[in-house]
Amino acid sequence: MASPEKSPTLLEIESLRAGYGRTAVVFDVNLTVNRGEIIAILGHNGAGKTTTLKTIFGLLKPLGGSMRYAGENLAAQSYTKRAEGGLSFTPAERFVFPDLSVAANLRLGAIGVKSKDTREHQRKLVHDLFPLLDERASQLAGTLSGGQQRILSIGIALMSDPKLLLLDEPSLGVSPKITQEILTAMRRMANEEGRSVILVEQNVAYALREAERVYVMRSGRTILEASASEMRKREHWWDLF
Repeated sequence: MASPEKSPTLLEIESLRAGYGRTAVVFDVNLTVNRGEIIAILGHNGAGKTTTLKTIFGLLKPLGGSMRYAGENLAAQSYTKRAEGGLSFTPAERFVFPDLSVAANLRLGAIGVKSKDTREHQRKLVHDLFPLLDERASQLAGTLSGGQQRILSIGIALMSDPKLLLLDEPSLGVSPKITQEILTAMRRMANEEGRSVILVEQNVAYALREAERVYVMRSGRTILEASASEMRKREHWWDLF
């Protein structure tokens, strides 16, 4: 049997049950994420997608089921420990420090990274993926456009040197051009750096452009797992949602 470090599976979730307080809104979620893989979670509003991400990251406590990350029990770790272990979460809301410069925002993203070489590698990587953040380094984050702030929020997450990025609705309130820029950057991260991504989206077309596999959620449950190529062949998706 392969050791956890050598296993291609980075995250494995079985029969996850989660919610707010004792009220469950996620009842039975099952999914796996491999190293260097982008998966998409699709579903309508209220399906439990964001709750699932928050539970993976540790902002919510699971009510049942199991979560294993790099072979270890994820539920036993605080969200701080999960971040140190390579998890990052970018919420659907714009998450920047508006009164600080773009460069200062990025530095805060790397505050938990001890290695100076790693911080410098991530800084160069972020500027390569998103040249705008280099060009606007001295600009206050709060003066950026909504789409630019979304890019910055992802840059902040990347500065933490994540192994698994949790992205919640990156297309929400963002132009198609910026959405595609973000998704293209995620594909480069997966291909060139072996990082994994869980992409929560309502925009099916965008999600299917870059994801390898897709999970569909409905009423707090995963009801379908399919390859992105299989999903692209479907004539419609309304029956799933």
